[in-house]
Amino acid sequence: MINKNMSTFIIRAKFCIVAIFLMSLSSDTFCQIQQRVNLANEYFNAGEFEKAADMYEKLYNENNKNTSFFNRYIQCLIETKALDKAEKTVRDELKKQPGQVVFHVTLGQIYERQGEKVKSNTEFNKAVEKITADQNIIVSVASAFTNLAKYDYAIKAYLKGEKETKIPYLFTYNLAELYRRNGDVPNMIRYNLLSLSKENTQPLQIQTNLQRYLQEDDYKELQSQLYQLIQEFPNNSVYSEMLEWTFITRKEYVKALKQAKALDRQLNENGGRVFNLAQIAYSDDDYGTAAEAFKYISENYPVNSAYYLESRRGLLNSRKAIITKKFDYTLTDLEALKKEYLDFFELLGRNAQTAQLMIEYATFEGFYLHNLPAAIEVLEALLQFGSVSTETTASAKIALADFYLMNGERWEASLLYSQVDKDFKDGVLGEKARYQNAKLSYYAGDFEWAQEQFKILKGATSKLISNDAIDMSVFILDNLGLDTTEVTLQMFASADLLIFQNKFDEALQKLDSVSILFPEHSLEDDVLYQKAQIFKKLRKIDKVVPLFEKITETYKEEIKADNALFELAEIYETVLNDKEKAKMLYEKLFIDYSGSTFAVEARKRFRILRGDEI
Repeated sequence: MINKNMSTFIIRAKFCIVAIFLMSLSSDTFCQIQQRVNLANEYFNAGEFEKAADMYEKLYNENNKNTSFFNRYIQCLIETKALDKAEKTVRDELKKQPGQVVFHVTLGQIYERQGEKVKSNTEFNKAVEKITADQNIIVSVASAFTNLAKYDYAIKAYLKGEKETKIPYLFTYNLAELYRRNGDVPNMIRYNLLSLSKENTQPLQIQTNLQRYLQEDDYKELQSQLYQLIQEFPNNSVYSEMLEWTFITRKEYVKALKQAKALDRQLNENGGRVFNLAQIAYSDDDYGTAAEAFKYISENYPVNSAYYLESRRGLLNSRKAIITKKFDYTLTDLEALKKEYLDFFELLGRNAQTAQLMIEYATFEGFYLHNLPAAIEVLEALLQFGSVSTETTASAKIALADFYLMNGERWEASLLYSQVDKDFKDGVLGEKARYQNAKLSYYAGDFEWAQEQFKILKGATSKLISNDAIDMSVFILDNLGLDTTEVTLQMFASADLLIFQNKFDEALQKLDSVSILFPEHSLEDDVLYQKAQIFKKLRKIDKVVPLFEKITETYKEEIKADNALFELAEIYETVLNDKEKAKMLYEKLFIDYSGSTFAVEARKRFRILRGDEI
């Protein structure tokens, strides 16, 4: 028994040794082949085609007729102008392997190099004709044509392949790319859209492709094809969704909303699609469409649905923007909006759920209706709620502090700003509170401490706060410590506070005093700028424009010049509706003040007014 077991063990051990030996031989052989392949590739890439040809020929013969080695070998013969040898070699190989359809493409390339156009086309056509249902053959032939930039033949190859396989839309991605290379936009669009019929195709991928390559005028063709596909495939919602996307991309929000509402009903959705569109329209200043979208959700979904509360809030914000962005709104307009706010609270109450809207309503009361007691009352009530998020509470405290300051209650304001600063040391809310506290110190004439805080806030994560802090820091630094300047700066800062408190007559008197007592002072451009801000708030555009124009013409080198230029361009664009003048001013800003924080936005608006694709 022991001898038998020992014998079996010895046999198995010998077998393992032989196997390991053969594996090591195989591994060594593979390494040697790979080294030769790498060397051949080096010769080929270096343009040493004769050396490369010898190696590829040997590799082809020694490695089961690997077509990649053969193609490289023939390419070397073509590059060395050994065209007759290349032709004979390919023909001989075709006789041995008639199933290698791709060799007809290679032969066609050789004839083309020889100037034999008819023979060349004959071989190219043979390659297409001999395509079978084998997907490897289809792809190899089409790829060979693509590598030669024979896009028409590559298209024919894929179309023949789809016909042979009887699988529709099998090569839609490939065909879309080939039509793009061929400059055939309608077919490029068609095959990108047809690829959406595949189950695993993501619309986002197709949207990215189209957005990358389509020109502005091509979107009409895209939309036309989508309308046709919607009729052809009425049960496939993906084409309707793509149509909605095109409208959003073109900023045609009214049409996009019509499509979004139809999809919301067709797919029995929850209003999310319409809500997202409302937010996009709102952020792009199309408050009318945003209001319609929010209204649709408010009227078609119950109070406890997912988007109802935020839609009612969005509707109020949209309507507020529609009214206040114009310079001709009346007290009647504001009172009508106030009633909508109160109707909302009548329906949903004043509680933790509606806290954010309470902040917005308080802001409306304080800044537009100038009813500080009402604004303060709303916010103080909110801070008594027990289940409001810390972020909402902080926002309420900042707003309340602003109203306390407007009401002359400086210490109460500072206390609230400091609380938020402490609770959100590293957040945007903390930075905002810190900035407001620094501004409060500036109003009070404590310029050195305020300037130190503004210097720190230059690195704020919020770009808006950072830019404002930079402006304030530079402003104080430029005007502090010069002869008699501190008195002037104190007068100017107190005028600034009066503006913040909406005491415009007193502010104008204070600013006039600065100009009278200190004529030709370095603050003169700032005085003009602040007067312009007062008249903007009073909606007296006829007085705003001359002030901004004087700053941009007389004080070109001063700190407020770029601010005035940007705001002047905005007025011409949005209020006076003089697009050409606005375009000219935006262009002047990003050319003459390229380092300005407004330069990027000015360039963007200039391009939009010029009609560029953004």
